[in-house]
Amino acid sequence: MTNRTSQPLSAWFLASDVGLTAAGWLAAYLVRFRAGLIPIYRDVPEFSAYVGNLPLVVILALVTFRTAGMYEVHRMRRFREELAAVAKGVGLMALAVMATSFARHAQYESRAAMGLFAAGTFAAVLAARRAGWAVLRHLRSRGINQSHALIVGTGRLARRTARTLRAASWTGIQTVGYVEDDRGKCPTDLPVVGTVAELPALVERHHVEHVFIALPLNRYADARRVFDALSQAVVDVRLIADVPALSGLSLTTTSIGGMTVVGLRESPHYGLNVVVKRAMDVLLSAVAIVVLAPLMAAVALLIKLTSPGPVLYRQERCSLNGRTFAMLKFRTMHVDSEADGPRMTAANDPRRTRLGAFLRATNLDELPQLFNVLVGDMSLVGPRPERPVFVNQFRKSIPNYMARHAVKAGVTGWAQVNGWRGNSSLRKRVQFDLYYITHWNPLLDIRILFLTAWRMLFQKQRHAY
Repeated sequence: MTNRTSQPLSAWFLASDVGLTAAGWLAAYLVRFRAGLIPIYRDVPEFSAYVGNLPLVVILALVTFRTAGMYEVHRMRRFREELAAVAKGVGLMALAVMATSFARHAQYESRAAMGLFAAGTFAAVLAARRAGWAVLRHLRSRGINQSHALIVGTGRLARRTARTLRAASWTGIQTVGYVEDDRGKCPTDLPVVGTVAELPALVERHHVEHVFIALPLNRYADARRVFDALSQAVVDVRLIADVPALSGLSLTTTSIGGMTVVGLRESPHYGLNVVVKRAMDVLLSAVAIVVLAPLMAAVALLIKLTSPGPVLYRQERCSLNGRTFAMLKFRTMHVDSEADGPRMTAANDPRRTRLGAFLRATNLDELPQLFNVLVGDMSLVGPRPERPVFVNQFRKSIPNYMARHAVKAGVTGWAQVNGWRGNSSLRKRVQFDLYYITHWNPLLDIRILFLTAWRMLFQKQRHAY
């Protein structure tokens, strides 16, 4: 259902996109043939002929932008959805323009100008849309352009939904109250304004545009009653899935033969994504090894001078699919420190050398793992690898612990940059690791690497001992 208040915004975006596309078409010609920035090796086409193609470009833009879903506007639209839609729409439009130009043997067939047109239009349309959303969200956070919502249910999930909507003031969605048949349930944050049977009247009375069904699993049958009650109302209805509060769950939907299939946990680490992640690992680890070589040499020399034993320490750890490998670290403990068997490190651990305590606090002991990344045992970013003896313990007591091994282990990870490392809450570490696995993208890896470097240089590391 198209939101009643989204139509003016869609019309504004349509007018803006068309205007910027036309401007991009003209600007590409001027930059390519008039600015003198790019060498010209052929006759320059007439500007008038180029302007004559502008109506066709606008028509193709209207068709392809609409096909790409660039005007499916709603209050909870995320940036990545906007980015994907704009990239798809501009890409289809550029291909359509090129195909029609070649088919018509048009005078204007410059590949450089076509590239400038596509890149310029994409940047301009995306920037204009982000600016528009920024202004609108600012106005909404100030109480302008608000819409009203009802939440069906009063339990844990319903109260969490209300808190989330309050925190996301940029959506401009104000919650009127809860809808609940059991009058004995009275939350303190919002009132219970009526029952499911009264929903149509509540929608009209409070000018409601959104209804969120936030019921526990044992009450999902009531969702059918909500849909029946709202069958004649013009209102958006969304179902809040009652899944465990574990960040590793990421809901997706698809259709097979008319049957809706809901995915609860699907990893994005497949196909081209694996190639991209591996390419990033090889490139960045190789650069890091070259840049940090003097530092690693200095650390190795200090270890050799301050305590007897080898410079590097090899320890069996588990990575992708639970396979083991020899993880490299600078030695931070005395030789034979685990003569009595493996155990976790603790604060003020007496097994550490004086230099080792410093290396652990600054994470410098992890630098040799760059070589593990280069040969493919690890990734730069991922769940931290654990020793097999501890994996066998944790898999029995921590739900979904083995799901961490769906990807390669990492030198750093989402749990670590959020403070969950070392001898901290294992359940929290697993929660953050599973969030990373199901929400991975290259930008998230870059963000984690930046945060890792920032915390190493400017912040004291918690649980680093």
